[in-house]
Amino acid sequence: VKLVESGGTSVQTGGSLTLSCAALGYACMAWFRQNPASVKGREGVATVDIDGNTDYGDSVKGRFTISKDNAKNTLFLQMDNLKPEDTAMYYCAAENMYGGACRRSPDLFGYSGQGTQVTVSS
Repeated sequence: VKLVESGGTSVQTGGSLTLSCAALGYACMAWFRQNPASVKGREGVATVDIDGNTDYGDSVKGRFTISKDNAKNTLFLQMDNLKPEDTAMYYCAAENMYGGACRRSPDLFGYSGQGTQVTVSS
């Protein structure tokens, strides 16, 4: 299984960015992020399950939108009103989990990409 993220770049505070991840076909898809300078470790950003139900971390709720295009086998993360604390390496992840098992916990996912860097400057 190969997951390939793209779309990361440098933007200014308040800007928008859309990340993409090639590969679908899994029941549960997610975006995670990790900033080496942060003590948080890998943070669960958002998930989308096979029925299209979504879940977001509190720090991105209302600003980020996860979606998928099944026809194009692509997962997206639309990021609006970006803040410097959003700076991180963003990873997409996939696993065959259903219903309530599809959660924003990195340990639950067996497949992940190499990441794409997002840098938000003030």
